[in-house]
Amino acid sequence: MPLLQRLTPAVTRRTFLQHAGLAAVAAAAGRAAAPAGFSLRYAVASSLYGGLSLDQILPEVPRQGSTAIDLWPRRHGTQREEADAWGRERLTATLRRHGVSLALTTRFDIGPYGLDEEIAFVASHSGRLIVTGAKGQAGLTGEALKEGVRRFVEAMRPTLERARAAGVDIAVENHGSMLINTPDSIRWLRDFGRGLPIGIALAPYHLPQDPALIAGLIRDLGDRLLLFYAWEYGRGCMKPMPLDEELMQLPGRGSLDWAPPLRALQDIRFAGWTEIFMHPTPRGRPILETAPLVTAEINRSRAHLESILRGFAR
Repeated sequence: MPLLQRLTPAVTRRTFLQHAGLAAVAAAAGRAAAPAGFSLRYAVASSLYGGLSLDQILPEVPRQGSTAIDLWPRRHGTQREEADAWGRERLTATLRRHGVSLALTTRFDIGPYGLDEEIAFVASHSGRLIVTGAKGQAGLTGEALKEGVRRFVEAMRPTLERARAAGVDIAVENHGSMLINTPDSIRWLRDFGRGLPIGIALAPYHLPQDPALIAGLIRDLGDRLLLFYAWEYGRGCMKPMPLDEELMQLPGRGSLDWAPPLRALQDIRFAGWTEIFMHPTPRGRPILETAPLVTAEINRSRAHLESILRGFAR
């Protein structure tokens, strides 16, 4: 069934398209009135566009107030494989034509110990970050969790030394099914990773939906927060549901109060990337039917975040 037909009666095709257009206008206004002295640096996750090609996606990146893309591989996207198929010359020329940098890639598929070639790829395009997950037993607590995180960081040392030499950081997402998934595990990785090019890609989706807890973790991480996902739980992302419920993972669609996390990001002068993010079900499709509609929806969320930041300046 086409995505727009999955909208509930409360969100008709006409009102949805009206809201999407208004979001783009609001985002442009928000961009012009960003708070002095602090602003979020947005990167665009290619997975939001499913299997659409880079030729369709790259023109959309500047329309989201960004100049940076995060390439995802299958099953969430196809753009990382597409980059290999294109080759360095074509990819570099196309990125340059659209004023977009390859800032990072996300590679859960090859895991944290298989990143050597990815480090070289990212560095060759002047990128500085790779996102992955942590290997180890999920569900540990207490001293067992502490030891598990210590062992993971030690096992990562050869990879991290190669990353350091290439000028690349490794960001570990707090993923619900992996070793690094709880506030304690996040803090242990911060501690054991000191002095190493490793940090956290913080996903509020995978945490209790407590704004104060999320804000506290941001402050605890400080400069070891390498990527922030503007992504909340909403109604989840693991089963089919009406589109307006699925979109509740996005800021301004769901119920999470984003003011405390944004205040914390401002307090630590967060200089890493922020990605407005969600997962569709099934994986690998665009979150909306066309690239412009995806962009409009992301701009809707960006306008929500920027409106909160502007409030801090008043």
